[in-house]
Amino acid sequence: MADTDTVRYDVTDQLATITLDRPGAMNALDIATKEALRAALHRAAEDPEVRAVLLTGSGRAFCVGQDLKEHIGELSQGGGSALNTVAVHYNPIVNAIAEMRKPVVAGVNGVAAGAGMGFALAADYRVVAESATFTTAFAGIALTADSGLSWTLPRLIGAGRAADLLLFPRKIDAREAERLGIAQQVVADEELAAVSTEVARRLAAGPTVAYAAIKESLAHAAGHTLAESLEREGELQVRAGDSEDHHAAVAAFVAKEKPVFRGR
Repeated sequence: MADTDTVRYDVTDQLATITLDRPGAMNALDIATKEALRAALHRAAEDPEVRAVLLTGSGRAFCVGQDLKEHIGELSQGGGSALNTVAVHYNPIVNAIAEMRKPVVAGVNGVAAGAGMGFALAADYRVVAESATFTTAFAGIALTADSGLSWTLPRLIGAGRAADLLLFPRKIDAREAERLGIAQQVVADEELAAVSTEVARRLAAGPTVAYAAIKESLAHAAGHTLAESLEREGELQVRAGDSEDHHAAVAAFVAKEKPVFRGR
């Protein structure tokens, strides 16, 4: 897939880097951007040469969520079409991130608000610039949570804190995000691109089948009992154990060598 006017897509060393590229609008999500992002994520998910994804933004923002200038025009037309974007765009985007059978890293370079925060939290790992901030934003414009925040946020920080941030939106700086468990790593602004890329490249060079199983087991356990989760772990372990990477890693361990993973 070629770059669009609002989303850049690059594959290097089995890592797909997807960059929201509307810096003048702080990467606000108009229809063209949402459609391009959805397409880019699906392309990365389906490409056998891609083993990890880095999602980031250009300029001062990661993504400030819905483009309200476009949204107000759609609201004026009536008929509820303005909010169909949740089903048509946001839900497929979040599902593509969360259900992708490859690890997804969010390189949060600046403001992540509303749906932008939802996209970041749907990723498996977040590297966050020191100047970046998060805010749920929705209640401030008389809306409820979307983009998965009702699911991801309480699982990361607890139901009480999630309710607080959704009912009373405020800016959360990078260090608070790290304390709350939203950010796995906080780095200096000038190091964000290099560190997030290195994290994603490390994952791209790892055991892709096992990573997919880890993602699936975590998602399954979030809504099932211990007994059900143990059963699914067993099923997924059979899948991971049957991979070429597992066999190669065991052989490398016995030979006291470093394993080389092929993603198969």
